[in-house]
Amino acid sequence: MKQITIAIDGFSSTGKSTIAKQIAKHLGYVYVDSGAMYRAITYFAMQNNFIAKDFFKADILVANLERITISFKFNPNVGFAEVYLNGENIEHAIRTLEVSGFVSKVAAIPEVRYLLVKQQQNLGKDKGVVMDGRDIGTVVFPYAELKIFMTASADTRAQRRFDELIKRGDKVQYQDVLTNVQERDYIDSHREDSPLVKADDAIEIDNSHLTRAEQFDKVLQLVNSTLKE
Repeated sequence: MKQITIAIDGFSSTGKSTIAKQIAKHLGYVYVDSGAMYRAITYFAMQNNFIAKDFFKADILVANLERITISFKFNPNVGFAEVYLNGENIEHAIRTLEVSGFVSKVAAIPEVRYLLVKQQQNLGKDKGVVMDGRDIGTVVFPYAELKIFMTASADTRAQRRFDELIKRGDKVQYQDVLTNVQERDYIDSHREDSPLVKADDAIEIDNSHLTRAEQFDKVLQLVNSTLKE
C-alpha cells in the first residue's frame, strides 16, 4: 500500500500533536512529536542549570549536546510513544508551563536545530510517518506529500492549554498561559534559523471553532485525497 509523509506545522497549542497522533494511529504510521525533542533538550538545560529566568548559557548547552540521547518508546497504556532523555521517561516533566517558557529560546539555537533536524529526517526516511512541529514542511520534509498548517486565535489556544494544565493538576493562571503563548508565537516567528512560516504548498486549517472529531474528519479527507493521487 502506498505510504506518504505527513508534515503538520503550526503555532503552539493548536492541537498539532493531538491530530498527528490520531492520524498516525488510524493509518498505522509512525508518529514523531518533534516539539517533544526540543522540550527534552530544554529540560536537560534546566536540570543542568544552563537556563533560568535571568540567564541562558547557550554556549555551554551547545558544548554539552553530545551528552543528550533522545528516544521514543511506545506505551500501550496511553497509545502513543513517550519521550525519553538519556533513558529516563520525561513525558510528563516536559509538558509544564516552565518548560514551555524556555523551549522557544532553546529551539532558536542553530546547533540544536541542526542536531534535531538530522534525527527527524532519519526517523522519516522510509515514509509512513506523521510528524508535527514548527518547520516540518519547510525544513525537515520539504517534499512531504501532505503538508498541513494549524492555526487558531491566541485566546483559544491559551484557554486550551490552561484547561489541559489545570486538568493534570498544575497550578497556573490563565494570563500567564496567554502571555506564554504570545511570547512563543513571537520568538518562533522571528528567529533567524528556520522561523515558523506556512509552507507555500501547505493547507491551512483554523481550528478555533472545530471539535476534535470535526478536525479529524477534515484532515482525514486530505489524507485520503493525497493517497489517491
